[in-house]
Amino acid sequence: MQAQSAVAQEISFAQPPESTITNAVIVNGMPKGAELVTCRGHEQERLHARAVEAVRAYFGRRVFLRGVVEISNFCRENCLYCGMRRENQSLDRYRARLDDLSELLIHHRPTSMTDLNIQTGEDPVAVRETVIPLIRRLREQTPLGVSVCLGTLAPNVYDELQAAGATIYIIKFEIADSGAYTRLSAPGSLEERLEHIRLLARKGWKVSSGFIAGLPGQSAQDVLDNLKLARELPLAGCSVSPFIPGEATPLASAPRSDVNLTLNCMAALRLMRPDWIIPAISALNLVEPGTGYRRGLRCGANLVTMNLTPPDLRANYLIYKRDRFIMTEERILSALAAEGLTPSPTSMADFFESNRSN
Repeated sequence: MQAQSAVAQEISFAQPPESTITNAVIVNGMPKGAELVTCRGHEQERLHARAVEAVRAYFGRRVFLRGVVEISNFCRENCLYCGMRRENQSLDRYRARLDDLSELLIHHRPTSMTDLNIQTGEDPVAVRETVIPLIRRLREQTPLGVSVCLGTLAPNVYDELQAAGATIYIIKFEIADSGAYTRLSAPGSLEERLEHIRLLARKGWKVSSGFIAGLPGQSAQDVLDNLKLARELPLAGCSVSPFIPGEATPLASAPRSDVNLTLNCMAALRLMRPDWIIPAISALNLVEPGTGYRRGLRCGANLVTMNLTPPDLRANYLIYKRDRFIMTEERILSALAAEGLTPSPTSMADFFESNRSN
């Protein structure tokens, strides 16, 4: 069992096996309580430096490289913060063609990527007609590890996805407060979302979740509650997304969140769980153009994602706004090189399987 130390009043940080980080190093001078996520200046530098030390001790300088393809923007949900909400009539809805995706991903994918994430709005039709057959083709013809981000589905569909060859399921809990979850019309109910996370873990999936930092009205304590919930769930990874007011949403006029809040949450996650997969997401460059993404790599991230969605479809995969910051292979490799990091030759799927064997 991993040793734990109380670094903040509400958050306990775990130490990886054979880590060079001692309890004394972690505890000394670390901000407490709300200051953990609101700290700036020297305290923030210390927090991020310790997160980097934690990720280096467990993963070295290697970072996982994943592609993502967004195959459908149909969505049955109506989240107030998402541009793909079902009431948004300004979108051209699409489902990408299976044969086109197969050609792209089997024969023309970037050589550096070891994993693929298949993502949709909550669209069970696309799951049945496109996602499952696509996974089968990928497993037959490529060495790619496959993750999926498809929302809540029937348990038997989870089994079919797993049988096809997917091993990682991404399902974000978004908000730890059930009242705020309901007010923001997040998918289903928080209780249902958490039960699906636990169900997936029981079925043998490696589950990654995530939450939004800086939502309107969200307090520092609310953010700490997100971290606490993440720690309590059976996860293999977690992301933090900055709140960005989405086009054609009821929150379009709300202020965007401070990038520092997101970065501090990423660092706190890393110190809580040095063994987790924590992504640097492209939205960091929307809240801090030019530097946000690389700052994410300096506070504990060990996963980067390049967007492979066909260009004629991307603008309608509207999470935030149509003017997206697209992470290409060139941009990702450049950012890694600038930070002294190297692409992992091992997929996340192989990494998890190796750890299971050990």
